[in-house]
Amino acid sequence: MTSEKTETPGGLHEQVLSRLGPALVSGEHAEGTVLRIDEIAQSNGVSRTVARDVIKVLESLHLVSTRRSVGVTVRPRGEWNVFDPRLIRWRLAGPDRARQLRSLSELRHGVEPVAAALAATHALPEHIGTLTAAVIGMSVTGRQGDLEAYLEHDTAFHCALLAASGNDMFAALASVVSEVLAGRTHHDLMPEHPEPAAIRLHGDVAQAIASGDASGAERAMRAIVDEATEAMEAAFPAS
Repeated sequence: MTSEKTETPGGLHEQVLSRLGPALVSGEHAEGTVLRIDEIAQSNGVSRTVARDVIKVLESLHLVSTRRSVGVTVRPRGEWNVFDPRLIRWRLAGPDRARQLRSLSELRHGVEPVAAALAATHALPEHIGTLTAAVIGMSVTGRQGDLEAYLEHDTAFHCALLAASGNDMFAALASVVSEVLAGRTHHDLMPEHPEPAAIRLHGDVAQAIASGDASGAERAMRAIVDEATEAMEAAFPAS
């Protein structure tokens, strides 16, 4: 068995980050809590150097701030870098899952139908090829019940859609949407066999974009995000 002393610094860094990051976003360490580098190092059995490197990552996510005379202070939720894929992943894996999914669903409603309409005007042939291939892949893997493979095709579709919009800011949200799709799969929010109707809607989006039908692309994309929202609400009814 590999001892901790033989772990690479990068491996130790990721281990500590994977513990401390989720603890912060779950509220285990409340806003305003002061953490000490020495305590983080000792409690995780790592060097101060590794602990400091972890804190640098958490600072980049705006989860904590550091001051030499104070220490490491947990920042308010409103200051978090909520678009960072790692932070989204941690929140989806924790007790904040329902809140995060609702927030992400609302974001998708505001972005993806508009991106689909824009794509009908701006999509390049390679975008259309990727969208079409992704739909075919979703259809095959959906029938097989291979959710991991289905996820790859679904992610490729939505990333290509955002890129095809011609809007750089929409395209930059690809990693966010990818985490939403991965979260649905990895936290058992997908049916064993994806709904054929949902796959057909993806095909409708691809066809509308290929034919330059902006309103048709927007309508079909809105139906897709509506279906995803309904599934989320069924899993996490609003209290």
